[in-house]
Amino acid sequence: MPSTTSYSSLHNLTATAFPSFGNGKSATWLWTSVAVVASLLILEQSVYRYKKRHLPGATWTIPIIGKFADSMKPTMEGYKKQWDSGALSAISVFNIFIVMASSNEFSRKILNSPAYAEPCLVHSAKQILRPDNWVFLTGKDHLAYRRGLNALFTRRALGIYVGIQEAITRKHFAKWLDTASKTSEAQPIMMTARHLNMDTSLRVFCGKHISEEAALEINEKYWAITQSLELVNFPLAIPGTKVYRAVQSRKAALRWLELAAKRSKEAMASGAEPECMLDEWVQILNDPSYKGKRDFSDLEMAMVLFSFLFASQDAMSSGLIYGFQHLADNPEILAKVRAEQMAVRGGNIDKPLTLDMVEQMTYLNAFVKESMRVMPPVTMVPYKTTKPFPISEDYTVPVNSMVIPSFFNSLHDPSVYPEPEELNPDRWLDPEGSANQNPKNYIVFGSGPHRCIGLEYAQMNIVLVLAMAATLLNFEHEITPLSSEVEYVD
Repeated sequence: MPSTTSYSSLHNLTATAFPSFGNGKSATWLWTSVAVVASLLILEQSVYRYKKRHLPGATWTIPIIGKFADSMKPTMEGYKKQWDSGALSAISVFNIFIVMASSNEFSRKILNSPAYAEPCLVHSAKQILRPDNWVFLTGKDHLAYRRGLNALFTRRALGIYVGIQEAITRKHFAKWLDTASKTSEAQPIMMTARHLNMDTSLRVFCGKHISEEAALEINEKYWAITQSLELVNFPLAIPGTKVYRAVQSRKAALRWLELAAKRSKEAMASGAEPECMLDEWVQILNDPSYKGKRDFSDLEMAMVLFSFLFASQDAMSSGLIYGFQHLADNPEILAKVRAEQMAVRGGNIDKPLTLDMVEQMTYLNAFVKESMRVMPPVTMVPYKTTKPFPISEDYTVPVNSMVIPSFFNSLHDPSVYPEPEELNPDRWLDPEGSANQNPKNYIVFGSGPHRCIGLEYAQMNIVLVLAMAATLLNFEHEITPLSSEVEYVD
């Protein structure tokens, strides 16, 4: 203690050296509030650390918001950093505890453990799709419902869809060529490809039972649904929010799809032949030998079709866009695709396509499979634990946590796909090659009970569009500073 310290200096201290909070009641209230807030923040950190245990991840989470800023503008670099931190790692966003799985083992375990986890898409999904949509069923109810819908993607059904897909693709290509004839400037493909994909889906699903006006309205409003699919979003559907706009878009789409279902039932009752998915579905339901669920209302059929749009629009559009880009950036691959097209078509580029012809496009099918491996349309799918999930010998994911399997790492495993960043369709042409010998790694369409129900249709649609593009169009990729940037919707 300094020798100059004296009692007089202590006596000169006054109350003004401390904060003044007015009367005693105000001071008590303020200190109580501070204590409560501090206790809640300490509790938040304690709960996070208790759930996290030994998993890689931030030692402390940012109070309240956690990794919210990162979730608003996700990047591939950010995801890779998280995945590289461990086979399982932890983060928190707005007190939502999240376990990220980067390995194929843990990703497949999440996808194949319906007793412990179920798809939760995003928190706004039930508001957008309606909580009574079949996609939210679980267990035996989900399996039984899905079993009935499998009939919509049989070989017979796919054969009906091919003609519709070709006609719509030719219509859109004519528009693309007309636009190109009026300008020498390169045109962005994102929304152009999305419009083609949406028009194709609506015509495959509904055929002539949906009007051009309806197709245009659904197409124009669906982007609001895409924009609402952020992992963390304002949860209430009030005017001005993304979720509200998405709900309004869903309502508009369901009105048209419900009307299409009604018209299809009337057409099939009059003896017409099936011309679209709805027609095929109605005819199956009327078959005396059919043993599945029969009592589908117009609204329920509309919700199923809308769920197909929801599942396919963004993913299929992404796969199609990267397919165009990969062909344009690799002229030697495009040349092989074109040579195969001439062989399959017997030199007649106007020959109508059939399912048999699409299946004979061996190299193009391999290219599409490889394109989606290199740039998967879906990099991850959020699941939610319904009970404590013993995902590994030394870690159990707490109930009501989010678990997110990574598709990207499985598809870029160098032990299965040598030089994984390289686009190499030939790796799929060797039945004994590591790619074909390890099908568990190819989870582009998911795995387990919630694996994409329309995966054959999705693959066929991308193959068909690119087959026609290689045959009918000349196209180039004008590379910009944003060409390599990936925009995530999660």
